[in-house]
Amino acid sequence: MELFLIAHIAGRGVAIPAEQVGSVVDIGDVVAVPQAEAAIRGLTALRSRVVTVIDTGTALGLAPTPETVRRAVITQVDGHDYAILVDSLEDVAPFERLPLSSGLALNHGWAAAASGLVDRDGEPMLVLDLTAVVPSSLPALVA
Repeated sequence: MELFLIAHIAGRGVAIPAEQVGSVVDIGDVVAVPQAEAAIRGLTALRSRVVTVIDTGTALGLAPTPETVRRAVITQVDGHDYAILVDSLEDVAPFERLPLSSGLALNHGWAAAASGLVDRDGEPMLVLDLTAVVPSSLPALVA
């Protein structure tokens, strides 16, 4: 059994491994970064540091996350903090991670970002690898 944070992204329930979650926050103003790739919403201040805000919808090849979304999961990738936007959060709960079925067809960026499934009372939920949401070609915007 592993601990997962249950969230909703682009209307889909997902399970985020707890070890990838630094904190859960409501972000403030986001400052756009000129010429940044589309998945970068911008930068925001968080507890006296600057974090890069990831538009999760865009990063997954879906519709952009609405500008009104302010809830984010803070994760660290290669020593840098990122705010991964989520529609909503529910709870942290233990689940058994199941492998992805070879016959499961995932569209858009879900295929690259899903690392398994959990079954929540008969509802299958993708396990979302937050490191896969941060573009791999992304240079650190803040040091």
